[in-house]
Amino acid sequence: MAIAEITEKLLAAKKAKGISFEDLEKIVGCDETWIASVIYRQASASTEEAEKIVTALGLPAELAEPLTVPPMKGSLEPVIPTDPLVYRFYEIMQVYGVPVKAVIHEKFGDGIMSAIDFSIEVDKVPDPKGDRVQVTMCGKFLPYKKW
Repeated sequence: MAIAEITEKLLAAKKAKGISFEDLEKIVGCDETWIASVIYRQASASTEEAEKIVTALGLPAELAEPLTVPPMKGSLEPVIPTDPLVYRFYEIMQVYGVPVKAVIHEKFGDGIMSAIDFSIEVDKVPDPKGDRVQVTMCGKFLPYKKW
């Protein structure tokens, strides 16, 4: 995956300052995974949110503006499912997969979430604007072995 130049700058500053996505959540007031999505250019921020991100990272103010531009989403290889519902999960992983991976690595270290020691729940959440689908995944963290 090629990472955009701005993403490289943001991640380098984040690392240099020792700031986590969770820290940025507290500063920006938005979920850490969404903030990771902005940094990985899978979501766009408001001007205020973008300014908070670059300020927290100690970067020049002019780097905020590109974060407000709607990005070209999707960073996974194109093996596209045809079922509409399954496609939505594919789309979700295209947009949020890399940011979620970054948050998991930040919280757990280098490894993966098991799809064997794993559970997934689908719930219906009543909403006056239309019922919502809630999907909860729970997988054991498996650190990569060092040798």
